[in-house]
Amino acid sequence: MTHETPFITTIVVGLVLAFVFGAIANRLRLPMIAGYLMAGVVIGPFTPGYVADQNIATELAELGVILLMFGVGLHFSLRDLMSVRRIAIPGALAQIGAATLCGVALAWALGWGLGAGLIFGLSLSVASTVVLLRALQERSLIKEDRGRIAVGWLIVEDLVMVIVLVVIPPLSSLLGGRAVPIEEGAAEVVSLGFGPVAATLMITAVKVAGFIGLMLVVGRKVIPLILHYTAHTGQRELFRLGVLAIALGVAWGSATFFGVSFALGAFFAGMVMAGSSLSAQAMKDTLPLRDAFAVLFFVSVGMLFNPGVILASPLSLLATVAIIIAVKASVAYGLVRAFGHDQNVAMTIAASLAQIGEFSFILITMGVTLSIAPPEARDLVVAGALVSILLNPVLFGLLDRYVARSAASAAAPVNADPSTPVPDAIAAQADPGTAA
Repeated sequence: MTHETPFITTIVVGLVLAFVFGAIANRLRLPMIAGYLMAGVVIGPFTPGYVADQNIATELAELGVILLMFGVGLHFSLRDLMSVRRIAIPGALAQIGAATLCGVALAWALGWGLGAGLIFGLSLSVASTVVLLRALQERSLIKEDRGRIAVGWLIVEDLVMVIVLVVIPPLSSLLGGRAVPIEEGAAEVVSLGFGPVAATLMITAVKVAGFIGLMLVVGRKVIPLILHYTAHTGQRELFRLGVLAIALGVAWGSATFFGVSFALGAFFAGMVMAGSSLSAQAMKDTLPLRDAFAVLFFVSVGMLFNPGVILASPLSLLATVAIIIAVKASVAYGLVRAFGHDQNVAMTIAASLAQIGEFSFILITMGVTLSIAPPEARDLVVAGALVSILLNPVLFGLLDRYVARSAASAAAPVNADPSTPVPDAIAAQADPGTAA
């Protein structure tokens, strides 16, 4: 008997092909991410054969983002976040501005309008949560200074994108798209004499502030209590269920009631839970699910890729990739150095942010849906994301080699003059016969 099970089929086919292509990529000494992306291309709508349900794949990928950000929050305290605010806030804003301006310039060269250019540029400005955190966690950099700066920078970018996604609909007609009616709450504020944009910004600010306040005041007391209660029951299964319920519940509630992204809500849930002595066990218990759904994220990205853009617009694609990698990395490197950090920190931040991902897809899709940006803009963003995600492990590999060489050079003896007296202990190690 045949059953229609698109949800199960998407998971099974996605994970099986990710395993097959991931193994092939590993055999060829390529990043396994390349295999996951290829699995998505194979089951995507632009290649022949089986086509997976793209909406289901996207939602499964969102679960991976939630669990990943929750895990980062478990390793990231409020003190860590505040300690990097002086570089993360101006750095993220400056990088977003630079990438957006370059995107507007490229859009103008392609004959698009200003609104399309703004949406396109903003889509190129925000880094992928999954790619950045995966690279940092593989190198155990989350707790280091450069890891804290990168995560703080990412949080600022996410907050900016949350505001952008809320503001774009009421501005749609001004940006060259179709008019969208403002939501009921904003309409009430407009009736008090405020403009639609100002009303939307006020409501967004109140919602975000309300969520953060609720998590820091109520969540810091309630979440650890729930965690300790489930741990003292002695039921390991109940503890794991409690951790997942908190992570997913807070993420869903933040998006549903406060308009905050799933990722940001999950991050604050993890950061609040970090105050509990059970945070390490919570992190360990969510690790397998996090890895599995992170793989599905890369598969979902591959499904969006239209190979035809390579032949149709090769120069535009090269320019898009240059903005994502060269411009963003250069701006990040210069800003971090300007704030007095050493070269290793600056290069790590530059490599971390030289890619795009989740918010980019959401933003450019909204732009196309509202008729602000042309479909070609979405193809370029997705193709640019695919290329930058593939190249990001290569950038980190080069960075690892550079750091290793720098460490070896620093450890090498400075003075190798043979006339310099050698201590007896070192001479004895070099010539055992003399010592005897």
